[in-house]
Amino acid sequence: MYLKAMWSILENGQELKVSSIAKILNVTQPSVVQMLHKLNDSLLIDYKKGSIVTLTKEGENIGKKMIRNTRLLEVLMKDALKIDVDEEMVCGIEHHMKEIFTDALCTLLKHPKICPHGYHIPEGNCCIGK
Repeated sequence: MYLKAMWSILENGQELKVSSIAKILNVTQPSVVQMLHKLNDSLLIDYKKGSIVTLTKEGENIGKKMIRNTRLLEVLMKDALKIDVDEEMVCGIEHHMKEIFTDALCTLLKHPKICPHGYHIPEGNCCIGK
């Protein structure tokens, strides 16, 4: 959840600050700081108190995969299944998706570039040359 939110903030051209992360996740700043320390210890981000947060390569890759999963599921719901996008359901499913499933879903959906909310869908290995 945190890495996905951070990836979205960066995608919008903003700096990763404790306040911006707290705002997008609707949590308190102390909660964010606590999680940032855990993510820092896991080498998914670089964070020092009072500084801008940066994603490590591993953190960036995980965030990108989560965003890709989410946006592909949104396309599936809206365009293929013709149902309203249910963010809670999407969030519950996307955490369990493996790359083979994500690539198969992307291929089934003909490699969509934009999600129903108008955001870019990061490409996967299945999209190369498409």
